[in-house]
Amino acid sequence: MATRTSRHGGAPRARRRRVSLRFLLPSLVLAALMAMLMLRGFVHSEILADHRVRPEAATDKVPEKILSGGPIIDTRGGRQTSLDLPDHRLVLTFDDGPDPEWTPKVLDVLKRHHAHAVFFVTGTMASRYPELVRRMVREGHEIGLHTFNHPDLSYQSKRRIDWELSQSQLALAGAAGIRTSLFRPPYSSFADAMDDKSWPVTRYIGSRGYLTVVNNRDSEDWQKPGVDEIIRRATPRDGRGAVVLMHDSGGDRHQTVQALDRYLPRLQHRGYDFENLTEALDAPSAHTRVTGLDLWKGRAWVFAVRASDETTGVLVVCLAVIGVLVLVRFGLMFVLSWAHARRVRRRDFRWGPTPVTEPASVLVPAYNEAKCIENTVRSLMASEHPIEIIVIDDGSSDGTARIVEGLHLPGVRVVRQHNAGKPAALNRGLANARHDLVVMMDGDTVFEPATVRELVQPFADPGVGAVAGNAKVGNRDSMIGAWQHIEYVMGFNLDRRMYDILRCMPTIPGAVGAFRRSALERVGGMSDDTLAEDTDITMALHRDGWRVVYAEKARAWTEAPETVQQLWSQRYRWSYGTMQAIWKHRRALVERGPSGRFGRVGLPLVSLFMVVAPLLAPLIDVFLLYGVVFGPTGRTVLAWLGVLAVQAVCAGYAFRLDRERMTHLVSLPLQQVLYRQLMYVVLLQSWITALTGGRLRWQKLRRTGVVEAPVSMPRQRVGSGNDRRPVG
Repeated sequence: MATRTSRHGGAPRARRRRVSLRFLLPSLVLAALMAMLMLRGFVHSEILADHRVRPEAATDKVPEKILSGGPIIDTRGGRQTSLDLPDHRLVLTFDDGPDPEWTPKVLDVLKRHHAHAVFFVTGTMASRYPELVRRMVREGHEIGLHTFNHPDLSYQSKRRIDWELSQSQLALAGAAGIRTSLFRPPYSSFADAMDDKSWPVTRYIGSRGYLTVVNNRDSEDWQKPGVDEIIRRATPRDGRGAVVLMHDSGGDRHQTVQALDRYLPRLQHRGYDFENLTEALDAPSAHTRVTGLDLWKGRAWVFAVRASDETTGVLVVCLAVIGVLVLVRFGLMFVLSWAHARRVRRRDFRWGPTPVTEPASVLVPAYNEAKCIENTVRSLMASEHPIEIIVIDDGSSDGTARIVEGLHLPGVRVVRQHNAGKPAALNRGLANARHDLVVMMDGDTVFEPATVRELVQPFADPGVGAVAGNAKVGNRDSMIGAWQHIEYVMGFNLDRRMYDILRCMPTIPGAVGAFRRSALERVGGMSDDTLAEDTDITMALHRDGWRVVYAEKARAWTEAPETVQQLWSQRYRWSYGTMQAIWKHRRALVERGPSGRFGRVGLPLVSLFMVVAPLLAPLIDVFLLYGVVFGPTGRTVLAWLGVLAVQAVCAGYAFRLDRERMTHLVSLPLQQVLYRQLMYVVLLQSWITALTGGRLRWQKLRRTGVVEAPVSMPRQRVGSGNDRRPVG
């Protein structure tokens, strides 16, 4: 696997630290992302939520004085008492908030009529909207707990009850710096509704220091019965005091707000005072200030919740962006690939007035290709187009050059050099080439007899400076090979058809590409500024005004990586090299002429489709996993299957264009689940390397030589002479 080089020489200890960091950073990013999603699911009651509601039970274990008593139940310190409010004192209580839409409107009405109330908040909502809790406290209202995520506590263990209480208090501490001693159980009603299942919970809540508050006037505003009906139900008889139940969250509360605005002045006119609970009881405040470590814990919690909400909000936007990008890309690929195939497959289509018959120089850079080089060279000897073959041995230590020389093939020359990298080897081969048309290939690739002929035909158009061939995976029998085969046919060749039509082809594949020698010389030849010299030179040619086209019939068979480690190494280099090339040619964005056109059309498309979209694409799978586990499962799976169906259609179309067997598409769903995740991590690692200023060194992949020449060698048509003189 490629590793970053050290500016101080790369001691083994530093290398180990870099390797661990390479895996650690993507892992930390993924872990942080999952933590944000889990926290969001937690505070939105998607995780640990329990929506069961227990039916009515017997009441024989509940003391009669509780059943017939008031709405304020005190079981603290072993007591079993209840309290009523004095006459003409009303305590308005609002459950389930705070809500960002309705709670401010309720607070506005209360403030306008100089009334106080008690808000029984859930921990989830208090965590998400702490500014509303602060406003409640600031304007003199009292806060009570309504659990963290609203479960029926009669189903819960004491440990879960303690957790619901402590987590809610943590949210209150972070939101307003207070604790409260008031509690209202979810799904509670009047005191006479207490039964044998809820009474033990009430006793336990009291043992934890809480005063339980139910109600004796229920407005039933959640049913939206109408403003007049809400007022009627909330109005006590004969001037009696009461605890009135309303809601400031949980749905549309416009009737509640309207009723409140009429209810308050009407009852104030009758002599009622609207106070919070402790004011009505002439008791000390239920609030206690929180300081020290508990306060900072609460603030940290609220900050984390806010961060998770904002992060997931950004992720949802990114998911929408990637969804649009994926659909736009598939749409462009489908339409423009169809247009490309329709154009080049017309009976009267010609690249120029006459076919190209002039010979070409084939450059084969080779570094330790002993297992592959004979197949490569013999496949070239079968070429139907006149060629000379130049094998540039880049300091191989496995006898690659000797193998080629030992074949004694006419028209094949070997050029040796000290190991200097692929760009230097190609430039060395270019300096020794005799012809103006130059074909470049990898040392592990084999050509079909017609490949070179098809590859050079576009040069009949004098505006064409380079031609991309059709690279095929030769070792597709393994699962990882089949996945790369799908990627090559769909992701690479379909893309090249699209980019050909748009005239912004980003990459001439190193496995099969052809160049006009004069075009290469004008842009300075192959550069080692990036690790993707093929992308670099292609962008340079675009900026110099040359057309770069795709020749679908120029097929080459290459050996794809056969292990995850080798694949990781190759794609890491490709991804990072592409980023380097985009950065190197960034000035094209502001330049004029052909360079500006490529900069304002090609660079944005390449950046979006090859860098940004793949980086954001993991969100599809992250939200799939989240949706499957926490819901809505059905819609989530349906959406993912929809995306997969679109990909399958595009893949099927790409296979049809390339005349490939559809049987390999059987592994497409598995490729999306497994193979794509590996590509995500590789791209993320490349981003991290780029952002941290790291550098990669070239790493040779291990080859097996399993890709054979597609046909036996027929009559040879090679360039003149059999000169194999060493070149200085």
